[in-house]
This record gives sequence, C-alpha cells and structure tokens, in this order.
Amino acid sequence: MLKTALLSTWPWENLGVFKYMLLGPLVGKVIHSRLEGDDHNLASTWCFNILLISFLRFSIYMWYTNTCNMLFLTRNRRICTKGIDFEQIDKEWNWDNFLILQALIASLAIYLFPYGFANLSVWETKGLVVIVVLHVFVSEPLYYWMHRLLHGNYLYIPYHSFHHSSTVPQPVTAGSTTFLEGLLVTTVIGVPVLICCLLGFGSKTVIYGYVFVFDFLCCFGHSNVEIMPHWIFDDFPFFKYLLYTPTYYSLHHSEKNSNYCLFMPLYDAIWNTLNTKSWDLHKRISLDAGKSTRVPDFVFLAHVVDMRSSLHVPFVFRSFASLPYNPRLFLLPIFPSTFIVMLVMWAKSKTFLLSFYNLRGKLHQTWVVPRFGFQYFLPFASDGINKHIEEAILRADKLGVKVISLAALNKNEALNGGGTLFVKKHPNLKVRVVHGNTLTAAVILNEIHEDVKEVFLTGATSKLGRAIALYLCRRGVRVLMLTHATERFQNIQSEAPTDCQKNLVQVTKYQAARNCKTWVVGKWITPAQQRWAPSGTHFHQFVVPPIFAFRRDCTYGDLAAMKLPDDVEGLGSCEYTMGRGIVHACHAGGVVHSLEGWTHHEVGALDVDRIDVVWKAAIKHGFQPVCSHPK
Repeated sequence: MLKTALLSTWPWENLGVFKYMLLGPLVGKVIHSRLEGDDHNLASTWCFNILLISFLRFSIYMWYTNTCNMLFLTRNRRICTKGIDFEQIDKEWNWDNFLILQALIASLAIYLFPYGFANLSVWETKGLVVIVVLHVFVSEPLYYWMHRLLHGNYLYIPYHSFHHSSTVPQPVTAGSTTFLEGLLVTTVIGVPVLICCLLGFGSKTVIYGYVFVFDFLCCFGHSNVEIMPHWIFDDFPFFKYLLYTPTYYSLHHSEKNSNYCLFMPLYDAIWNTLNTKSWDLHKRISLDAGKSTRVPDFVFLAHVVDMRSSLHVPFVFRSFASLPYNPRLFLLPIFPSTFIVMLVMWAKSKTFLLSFYNLRGKLHQTWVVPRFGFQYFLPFASDGINKHIEEAILRADKLGVKVISLAALNKNEALNGGGTLFVKKHPNLKVRVVHGNTLTAAVILNEIHEDVKEVFLTGATSKLGRAIALYLCRRGVRVLMLTHATERFQNIQSEAPTDCQKNLVQVTKYQAARNCKTWVVGKWITPAQQRWAPSGTHFHQFVVPPIFAFRRDCTYGDLAAMKLPDDVEGLGSCEYTMGRGIVHACHAGGVVHSLEGWTHHEVGALDVDRIDVVWKAAIKHGFQPVCSHPK
C-alpha cells in the first residue's frame, strides 16, 4: 500500500459533491439571522459576504475557462496547441477545493480578529495603496520562494507534480493543487487582506477588489490564450517585469525550471530564474495571432440537436461535456438564455469550430452549423441551412481539408440529397464530401445476430433503410419494410438479386411486426407504436433524436457508433449521448475515408457492395464496435 505524503490530499476528498455542505454553517447563520431580524451583526454580514465572494470567484474561473474553450475565438491564440483530454478534466474535477478552504479560513479569521472587520466602509483610498504595497512586497516574494521550494527535489513529487500533470493550462488548472499548496496560496492571498484590515485601512472595496483581481490574474496566466499585445512591451519595456503573460506562465508549466513568480516577472529577474525565451516566444505568438494555424485533415460537420443538448459543449460546462449527454436539473435556469442564443445564432452566426482531437499526427475538427434540429424541418429554412453547409464545404476545400463528413440532418435526403447537391454544384472539389452512412449501415448490420431470420424496418425507403434491407435480404433475412410508397418499395426490391426479392416484404401497419423481435428504427416511432412489438424485442435505431425507451420488457440500442482508436489524443468531450472516445458511425466513416485516402465522394445512395469494405477498413484502423445489443 502506497503511503500518502502529509497534507498532499484534501481532507474532504471522499465527500464528492457533499463537500459543499462544509459551507452549510455559513448558510445557516445567514438564514437564522434573517429570520431573527438580526442580519446586521458582524457574523451574519460576513457570512453572507464570504458566500457571495466565493460564488463570484467560482463564476470568474468558470467564465474565463469557458471563454478559453471557445475555439472559434481562441484557436489562433492558443500557446499549447494540444487538446484537453478526459484524463486532465478528471484530474481537475475538484479544482474549486481551494474556494471552500479559503471561505472556511476567512470565517476563522473574522472570528479571531472581529475588530479588524467591524464597520468597514465601502471605500478607503489609503487601503488601496496599502494592499498594493503589501502585495508587491509581501505576497509576491512570499509566493516566489514557496513556489521555488515546491520545485525542489523533496517537495515536487508529493506536493506539486499533480498541478503540472495537467498538460494544457486552463484557468481552473490554477485550483488543481494539493492541500498543502492550497494552504500556501491561501496565505499569499490572505496576508495582505488581513494586515490591511488590522491596520485600519480595510474596506469592502479593498477586499472584493483584491480577491477578484487576484483571481482574474490567475485565470489570465493559466489561460493558454495569449491576449497581451507585444507592442505594450516595446513601448513600455519595464512593464514586462510588472505583469506576466500566459506565454510567460506556459514556459514555467512546461519546462518547470524557471518563471516561478506569482504575477510579477521582476522577482524572477532579481533571483535569476527568468526564462530567456519568454519575450521572444510572446512576440512570435502575438504577431501570429489571427493567422491560420494547422489545417485539419478531417472535419465533421455537425449541428445542434435541441435546446437542452446545446449546453453540452466545452465552452458552457467543460466537465458536463466530458460525460455522455443526459438532462440535468442544474441546467434548468439556463434554458431561457439558450432560447435567446438560438435566435441570435439563427440571425447572425456562422459555422464555427467546436472541438478537435489528433489521430496519428493528423488534426481532426468538429465544426457546427448554427442550426437546431427542429429548424431542419421548417420548409423556409432549407435554403439557409444548405447555404451554411455549402460555405463550410467550400471553406474546407480552400483550406486543404481532405475529407468533410456530414452529420445527421446535414445530409438529409430531402434537404440536399445526402450531399449530392453540393458535389454536383461544385464538380471540382478537392475535399471529399462524405455522409458516412455506409459505416452506419455496417455497424447496425453487424449488431444484428446471425440467427435472426426476420427484421421489421421503419424508414425503410431512406438511404440507410434501403441499404440495410438489400444487405439483409441477401443474407436470407426476411425484411418487413414499413412504407406506404409502393413504387419506392418496388424500386428497392428490383435492386435485390432475383432469388432474394421474396425476402423483401412491404407492410403498411405496425401490427405486421407483432411477432417480430428485431426492430430497426429509421423513422421516429411513438410509445403507442412501440406497443406492437412483442416482449423481448430489441430496437436498433438510426433515427435522430433517439426514440423514447418506453417499454421495460424490451431493450433499446444506441445510435450507431464506434470507439475511436486507442491512440487518439486530446479528446475531452463526448459526442451527444455517446460515451467517452465513442463517436457516431457517420463521424467514424469520414475518418476511415480520410485514413484510407479514398478519392471518391460518398454522397447519395449507398453502395451496398461497399458496406463490408468500409467495415473491414474501420476494424483495420483500430476502430472498435460499440455493441448495444444484449448478448
């Protein structure tokens, strides 16, 4: 059993979300004082202020982190170009531990030194001067030496290596520390506030202002996004010793042997630990800001599914986006703003970059068409949506992207013929346009057990439905194709080999499947329609959004998906309801198209003969089937 170093773990490490109950006494004091009509006493007033400050501090870190994750704004200003993976997100899950610690210690300080915090004015000019002086001449050198000691041979591994294990700095990385580091930083931020108040120069403005500026500068340095223009250092050379930059900190985070200061490089210069590359790297990154960076090899062109899932993105809640989408109660207060954002996106927004990962040295990105699922079914919105898709394809072509894969409704047959519209309109495209449905069909077909002799198929005359029906009938499976379009059914039936055509059967009612236990759902079905399925039925599906899991005596498959190869790097968000590292089959199909170097477009009707070819290629490249069918 490994021994844990003293003060390296947080006392409430095993409490999970219940750690916030530690602030319960402060909440209780505020509520009790309000009920008793005694809400102006010192304890009640400062309990309220501590809670308010803690909430606002949490908001600052979250806001800055979310802003940094808006890749459509920051992609060309990022210092470390690696992606933030699931491992880092999990390590930083409890980044806000230090906020709880500092709230508790602040409460203790007010209890021990009540005279220093009683009757504080809102504004005190001398207090601003005093706290700046205390920060520059106490907090800065104190932090410098504590930080430098933490990088020593004996303290680094047990107490500081955890912080540096986060590959890509983010604002919340500042709080991803051991308990000892949390205590040391609490001392650094607390000493100026406490001394200022004890000397009689304290004010609410001084306390709120100092804490918030301190947090903002922590976020600024850890952001991995360089926003400080270099001309400031050219025009005012000494300023570079007064305030660090994200580039300055990133060198410390990656190389670990220089740039130890808190916010002022002056102390690194005084004690000869300033990295000589700091200003040259900052100048290069600043001058390159706004220029295009690496060209992606592959682009997955997605769209927003619905109002609720629109919050499942890294720039809203990074931790939430790192898990498969599931509606959460804490999102309810944000829904009204989501509606406003949807209207703004409809009116103004362009296709934007959402996320990226690297696979075998190639950059793969997800772009998002700024439209929600319901808008794809509005007749008057079709032209606008196709315009967004076309512009994305042309942009990818101009950049030199090899493959662009259309997600879900972006390849709707009624919208653009599964991408055919764009290929015909622009015959000289270098980028390969792929709907990925061939691999989607392969995933569904490989989930259907070999001993199945009959399948009920809805959405039977769609691109996917047609391919699944033709493949299964060749395999000797009887396919009940639900459709009222007799002519379309007959056209599909005529494509099957003569001796297999009898396996395709047109049905017009759900009652026809009352004895069939394998349903393949390509068109949304209601709970009432699901009632016709016999007990023990498994619902395979390729419909977006997925159908409701209404029947408890049946099983429901997920949307067709595959797990990315194990050597994927920088992946830190889940694709809708998919698990970690799992993507929709149409996404995987586009990646396979890119890895294989195929030069044809995959649009329009599926080539049934290529289903096995694409499946074998996916397996060859390390994609793993994600079977949702119970064995």
